[in-house]
Amino acid sequence: MKTSKRKQKIVTIGGGSGSFMVLTGLKKYPVDLSAVVTMTDDGGSTGMLRDEMGVLPPGDVRQCLVALSYSSKTLRDLFNYRYGAGGLNGHSFGNIFISTLEKITGGFDTALIEASRILRIKGYVLPVTLKSTRLVAVLNNGKEVFGEKNIYCNKGDFCNLKKLYLKPAAQLNPKIIPAIKKADKIVINPGDLYSSLIPNFLVRGLREEIAKSKAKVIFVVNLMTKPGQTDNFSLGEYINSVEKYLGKGIIKYVIFNTEVPEAKLLKKYTQHGEGLVVPGDYKKINGINFIGKKLLSHKTPKIDKNDVLAAERSVIRHDSDKLAKIIYNI
Repeated sequence: MKTSKRKQKIVTIGGGSGSFMVLTGLKKYPVDLSAVVTMTDDGGSTGMLRDEMGVLPPGDVRQCLVALSYSSKTLRDLFNYRYGAGGLNGHSFGNIFISTLEKITGGFDTALIEASRILRIKGYVLPVTLKSTRLVAVLNNGKEVFGEKNIYCNKGDFCNLKKLYLKPAAQLNPKIIPAIKKADKIVINPGDLYSSLIPNFLVRGLREEIAKSKAKVIFVVNLMTKPGQTDNFSLGEYINSVEKYLGKGIIKYVIFNTEVPEAKLLKKYTQHGEGLVVPGDYKKINGINFIGKKLLSHKTPKIDKNDVLAAERSVIRHDSDKLAKIIYNI
């Protein structure tokens, strides 16, 4: 590990599991971390809490809090614990805890300050907006798909995607502005393209602040494509999709995987229409530094049997330590 007289200031942008993986690796380095988190989740435990309690979505911020936590393993496991029976079936303890804190303190931002103190986190978890909003997709035929949950699960219409927007429109969390201004690096984490990554750039003010920043903007591309949404996407197509909402010429580094999973595991994915993201003709793309490395994790991920979305989650994952080393050394 390289040492530096001055801590790097790194801002990450993304959703839950992708941000969890990146932050878990980066917190081991001498860095100041700020995790900007998408706020459009409306599925599973988070969706139920939003509908029943009128709170902001806690699920993705919970994962980031746990990733940055230096508290005991028991406390971290408690925040990730998911009930498997009774009236709380499917709910995460951490989600309920954060939502209850929001009610007690009177605001989501103050709830996160308390949760951060309890979990002894390294860095800051910053919701991209503090306004309740929903994600909407507009297809070329005029049809609209409402809600992140319905967009995430849609595997047929998104080859005809026209645009994404937020309803109602949402303003940037003001705490993010100084973090971006001071940042040495801004990392766009891997994650679901339409439900985890792009929703961040739909919040008014974020893309403008990134465009003004002097930070090195780094995009970590997904390992696998998603059926009906990113079929056969190459690096160039992922970059184009993000740049449509972020702006051209802002991404300066792209990190991608060159390793092929074992045939037996890959076959399970291809049977469901998923495939490895192929490099494509990336050498023809000017203005971007491409870093291709073997980035697969060879640890067997623990899948929570009480997680209603577990079946939708990937077991082919990035190695957080390998990825963090590359990001830190750029």
